[in-house]
Amino acid sequence: MPKYVRLISLLMVCSLWSMPKAADAQALLPHTLQLDAAKLEKQGLSLAQEAAQLAQFQQIDLALPRARLATQLAPKNDKVWLLLGGLQLQTKEFDAAIASLKKAQSINPKNADVLFALGSANFRQQKYEASVVNYQEGLKLKPNDPEGLFDLGNAYYLLGRLPDAIAQYNQAVSQDKKFWPALNNIGLINYEQGDIAEAIKRWQSAVTLDKQAAEPLLALAVALYTKGDSQQGITLGEAALRMDQRYGNLDFLKENLWGDRLLADTKKFLELPRIQAVPQQRENSSSSPKQ
Repeated sequence: MPKYVRLISLLMVCSLWSMPKAADAQALLPHTLQLDAAKLEKQGLSLAQEAAQLAQFQQIDLALPRARLATQLAPKNDKVWLLLGGLQLQTKEFDAAIASLKKAQSINPKNADVLFALGSANFRQQKYEASVVNYQEGLKLKPNDPEGLFDLGNAYYLLGRLPDAIAQYNQAVSQDKKFWPALNNIGLINYEQGDIAEAIKRWQSAVTLDKQAAEPLLALAVALYTKGDSQQGITLGEAALRMDQRYGNLDFLKENLWGDRLLADTKKFLELPRIQAVPQQRENSSSSPKQ
């Protein structure tokens, strides 16, 4: 939207040049500015809505300039600043994101989503103690938010506070029975603690809740294979990687909080010939001619 910015500037310059007398301008100026401000704010909110829709389709490059302009046109709207901060988080512009979110917080200190977003900004910079404070403050305003509870659990997890992490995950599930990521992460902790049977139960529950959730399906596959149920493990692993190939990358799994024990077992699992063949099968399938 750069053309729109230049258009606004040009209109302002033209209006300055056409001012007849200072006295007349003072008489007309307040009313004119008030009308313009209302119109510009409305346009800003419309742009923010466009940006949010683009973000839903992962078109961040198109969403960001709209969100930036929206904050210029509607600078007193905390949700617009929150949107911009969220987009900046996605592009890893952490300093800019925090500045935008702090602006949103100054406008509306009672917006829990701003505090959750600040927690995410700190979390992604590995400032886990700071993220815990943000998440806790957000949960004071929105105590039953499953994602906020889950995020706090993740921060506790990476601080090694495993009982606290499990407590938050369980609370997230108590608020939303279908919130499978919390069940999945309890399974991750169980596996690292050597309780494979309990981990399997958690992942089976997660898969039951969402048949298209590749992460718990792959974790379940690895656990079953390692336990000795080779055939079922491989079958489930093939299905998981067909759903989402990213889970065949150990670095991606580590980013998703998979622990050392599970990563070591997954590494062996991913080296199996049938599992290695899955990406090639997908490529062949996608390149085959349509009937």
